[in-house]
Amino acid sequence: MRITIATGLTFIAAQACAETLTVYAPDYFASEWGPGPAIAEAFEAETGHTLEYVTGDVLPRLRLEGENTQADVVIGLNTDTAQPARETGLFAPHNVDLSGLTLPVDWTDETFLPFNWGHTAFVYDRTRLQDVPASFADLLDAPDDLRIVVQDPRSSVSGLALGLWMNAVFGDEADEAWAALSDNIVTVTAGWSESYGMFTEGEADMVLSYTTSPAYHIIAEEDDTKAAAIFPEGHYVMVETAAQLAGTDQPELAQAFMDFVLSPEFQSIIPTGNWSFPAKQAGELPAGFEKLALPETALVYTPEEAEALRDDVVEAFQTGLRR
Repeated sequence: MRITIATGLTFIAAQACAETLTVYAPDYFASEWGPGPAIAEAFEAETGHTLEYVTGDVLPRLRLEGENTQADVVIGLNTDTAQPARETGLFAPHNVDLSGLTLPVDWTDETFLPFNWGHTAFVYDRTRLQDVPASFADLLDAPDDLRIVVQDPRSSVSGLALGLWMNAVFGDEADEAWAALSDNIVTVTAGWSESYGMFTEGEADMVLSYTTSPAYHIIAEEDDTKAAAIFPEGHYVMVETAAQLAGTDQPELAQAFMDFVLSPEFQSIIPTGNWSFPAKQAGELPAGFEKLALPETALVYTPEEAEALRDDVVEAFQTGLRR
């Protein structure tokens, strides 16, 4: 039996013992520094039921397991990986009211439910970089001693976002843009954490990250020396999502989680739990977010467009770096 209360959340009727919902999530999400533990605690407080995270590379695992997957829900798939996930045929509609979303783009997807978002950006340290590129074009024409570290679009969601960003800005000339950028790239890492670690250790002047990344330093470290370079050409937006499996043997509990995603309890965890913007902002953001530099123009591809462009984006990256 399901009971709907004024908050719009769906709760499971009282049972003799709590049930456990299996959630497939990326490693970062369920780590002690990620939002997963706080979300699990809040979900249990709301419903009396628990979340069990199974971490790793979510989409390859789902493809391998197919209809035999043990997942009830997945979280962490983003707009650039949603289409191949959709094509597995493993997902059910989220059945959640999308009114009130605070995304910078329209959202009508009935399967993948957004929970946070951020602009891709190049982050720098004010104390180390004085001549900050004022546009993407300036970045490509930067002095040879400007050191940049980025992520590989073949292995990293942020790297793929950069490739799509460059495609959105430079179009058919994206490979030439990559060639120009390669003069300043000191390393291409497999993932974001390696890149950001190199940046914070002083091995690079700029790092591919997000406009919200400086919020961590401002709030957690009381350090306002990090900032995002804002480009008038616009910044690519990446949205992370949650979805429920059609084959779950706990459909009511899975739906309860989907209903929970856009609740104030869940969304209030996102700013300092995932250092991102909540998909449905409830109240003011934590002090420190008002200091962030943000672009006026948001660039985005639909999941279908992003998937159709994937091979071209990777080819432009490889061709440009070989020049």
